[in-house]
Amino acid sequence: MTYCVAMRLDAGLVFLADSRTNAGVDQIGTFRKMNVFENPGDRTMVLMTAGNLSISQSVLQLLHDHVGLNGFTIWTAPNMYEATRIVGEAVRAIHQREAQALAQFNIEFNVSIIFGGQIRGEACRLFQVYSAGNFIEARDENTYLQIGEAKYGKPIIDRVVTPRSSLDDAVKCALISMDSTLRSNISVGLPLDLLAYQADSLAVTRFVTIDEKNAYFQMLRGTWGEQLRRVFEGIDAPQWQAMPGADDQPVRMPLPEAVAPVAAPPMLQSLAQQHGDPRQ
Repeated sequence: MTYCVAMRLDAGLVFLADSRTNAGVDQIGTFRKMNVFENPGDRTMVLMTAGNLSISQSVLQLLHDHVGLNGFTIWTAPNMYEATRIVGEAVRAIHQREAQALAQFNIEFNVSIIFGGQIRGEACRLFQVYSAGNFIEARDENTYLQIGEAKYGKPIIDRVVTPRSSLDDAVKCALISMDSTLRSNISVGLPLDLLAYQADSLAVTRFVTIDEKNAYFQMLRGTWGEQLRRVFEGIDAPQWQAMPGADDQPVRMPLPEAVAPVAAPPMLQSLAQQHGDPRQ
């Protein structure tokens, strides 16, 4: 599987992808899932994929020089919307070519794509393309997109990232989101590709591949875990006092007639007295 996340900010764009494609007892596959389409000064676009690797690679191969129905290629599209339409057309073209043969082997046509960037003359934009070639665009109310194993890394982004977040804060949040996913799912793994795009730069200036030796990522993983434990330990223990008028009793199944009731242990009797259990 995989996990990829991208964020659209006022300051630019952040992209992060792992590189694991399958994880078995004796087989782990690693393929990079982030690809950059760059013509410095004119356009910088980033594409990340999840799903069936053979489909993803076929889409990328076709996309490089595919001429869309609008007469443009990804290199000549006048804006990101038209460029994303070309990505969707490439997905549909591969579906038309491969889906029937895959279905004969009970293989689902499955590909998910995050595609974003900036073309000269417009602002940064970010899209998610589905297996049918249709797509959605990230907006201020939902400024990030995820594909793959998204659920583990979602809560931290929901709490932290807004369109006004700085690139550095968004990068830090994306890495924490990835760390949460790495800890919870073996199908996501290092190394990671991380790209932060500064709005209006129209070139890649901040990119790094992160492996287990990366000092910053190791520091972040350790610090985040330590700070979480400190916050957890600082939260008060649960309160069990019954609210006035509340029915704070579980739904109990009745004892069968063949089972004789026994006296509650002393600890349970004490708790019943504290909390007003009607059975005391």
